[in-house]
Amino acid sequence: MLHLDWILVLVGAWLGLGLIGLLVLRNTAFVARVLFPAGGAVAIALAAVALAALFDVPETAVLVVGLPDLPFHLRLDGLSAFFLLVIGAAGAGISIFAAGYFRHGEGTPPGLLCLEYHVFLASMAMVLLADDAYAFMVMWETMALSSFFLVTANHRVPSIRQAGFLYLLVAHVGAIAILLCFGVLQANTGDYTFANMRAQSLSPLWASAAFLLATFGFGAKAGIVPLHVWLPEAHPAAPSPVSALMSGVMLKTAIYGVLRVGFDLLSVQIWWWGVLLLSLGLITALFGVTFSAVQTDMKRLLAYSSIENIGLLFVGIGLGVLFKAYGMDSLSALALTAALYHVISHAFFKSLLFLGTGSVLHATGERSLGKLGGLMRRMPWVGWLVLVGVLASSGLPPLSGFVAEWLLLQSFLFTTELPDTFLNMLIPVIAAAIALVAALAGYAMVKFFGVIFLGQPREPKLAEARDASRLERAGLVWLASGCVLLGLFPVPIITVIDRVTHLLIGAGIADTVRRNGWILLAPTALDRASYSPVIFLVVVCVAVLLSIWLVRRFYHGRLRFAPPWDCGFPAQTARMQDTAEGFGQPIRQIFEPVFRMQRELPSPFDDKPVYKVIIEDHFWHWLYLPIAHATELFARVVGRLQQGRIAIYLLYSFVTLIVLLLVVKS
Repeated sequence: MLHLDWILVLVGAWLGLGLIGLLVLRNTAFVARVLFPAGGAVAIALAAVALAALFDVPETAVLVVGLPDLPFHLRLDGLSAFFLLVIGAAGAGISIFAAGYFRHGEGTPPGLLCLEYHVFLASMAMVLLADDAYAFMVMWETMALSSFFLVTANHRVPSIRQAGFLYLLVAHVGAIAILLCFGVLQANTGDYTFANMRAQSLSPLWASAAFLLATFGFGAKAGIVPLHVWLPEAHPAAPSPVSALMSGVMLKTAIYGVLRVGFDLLSVQIWWWGVLLLSLGLITALFGVTFSAVQTDMKRLLAYSSIENIGLLFVGIGLGVLFKAYGMDSLSALALTAALYHVISHAFFKSLLFLGTGSVLHATGERSLGKLGGLMRRMPWVGWLVLVGVLASSGLPPLSGFVAEWLLLQSFLFTTELPDTFLNMLIPVIAAAIALVAALAGYAMVKFFGVIFLGQPREPKLAEARDASRLERAGLVWLASGCVLLGLFPVPIITVIDRVTHLLIGAGIADTVRRNGWILLAPTALDRASYSPVIFLVVVCVAVLLSIWLVRRFYHGRLRFAPPWDCGFPAQTARMQDTAEGFGQPIRQIFEPVFRMQRELPSPFDDKPVYKVIIEDHFWHWLYLPIAHATELFARVVGRLQQGRIAIYLLYSFVTLIVLLLVVKS
């Protein structure tokens, strides 16, 4: 049986689990204990089949479904197999966690939630398999609709309904751009299969038009600036497993789309495409990380962090396009390897962090960082596992986030070989900005973990918090293990990614990397740059153990434990801890022009005066609100045409007929 056949069977299994959920609509125990774990098992099987397919030849199939003479063309190649591997590997941990998380349906009957969840997974898989515009758009819209219903699971809350509507609106605007992109790629042949699009040789003008439409359409789904506004609204509104699935997995389908169009369906790459992606990625990364650092809602903080990571992915892809345009295939492969490594790394650590916030939310009922704290003692399992995700997200060795960012920075070191003087001056500036993004990302993650888990509880009810359930722990352990393994063994992962880069640009770095064995990672040459996560981990462990031994050996009995300095005020309380607002204050001051801030000063007559700072996005007021006002004005003008009188409508028809006759006659 071919790999593609197995994947279709597994996709059908997800749909079958969803339909079973309808039969047991309100049986929470059965849905949680049977259907979601079964969905996790299907995800593991999908990851295994996709991994095997990566090392095999591409497979194609035609499904006689849909409209007459419009069957679904499917193709399983290295690119789609890699992203299927990401869906399966990350989706397994999320599904296992969801089995312990969805206890009351989150406002939607659990069986219906199960259907929406597994349709979402299945549609994402089918997006990656689609080999024609018709199948792609049907699955793309199915993915958007199923995720919309998941976002609005607790639809009785008005703010959640608004977030869901915004998400659906941006998703459909992006879908229109993608559809137009496919219209350009088929070059007026009437054949919308991807095989026909690959065979076309578009002029630079039309190729650029297709690329710009793809960047806009897939960028809307990915959340690049200024199309990012739905992301910090929808992620906090959705249940935490859905947030994890959207941020860790769904955003990667947009990255898949950019790679599929930019390197597979288009036969050329132009240098300014790479500069455009680099610029968009850098702006998005800086915007996301600065807003992440000043958030006081833990899920909004992670949502803006996802925007930052999407920006880094666009930077890596842009660098790959730039190198490819100048015929520097090996360096293009290095940049794309860094981007693809970040794809799978981000899928694990961001899913882990969102699921951790779900456990905190269930245990405390709070999302506000200002009302949390000291949960490390109450929730040690969640605390330690989330710490793994925090370290990986911060880009610290020896975890997965460091490998991806290190490879990306290595790609920048070779931009001096570009034959353009202006680019040689510009790219180092972008590299320095990327280093700033990495530092600010670590700052935001320190705030996230420190305010939630360290210090003293800021609310009395936090004393009643309980650790995650066994199924929730299992899902968190799965994802944390992925962060560790991806960090410790990068060479086998690069060998897998090499199959994708060879498909897209005909080159890879695996042969160079494998020469030095699995311990040392040297993407170009050993004398230029190398990194060994295993050696780093061993050195750190030896240093820690040696320090402990030296302290115990030479200073045993000489240590004295005492309370910390209390500034002369001995009655220390949780109010004396640094708050989330205080932690983010330096960032607010340094990057003040980036934010739209409103300060609410307390009245001197208030019993409990409160100083409040509201941080908003300039793009709402510069771009989206003017568009909304213009749309409302246009709707009011058009609404005047609806007089409710048949004579007026007949007059409209008569005038239209006269105009058409005049146009045809002329």
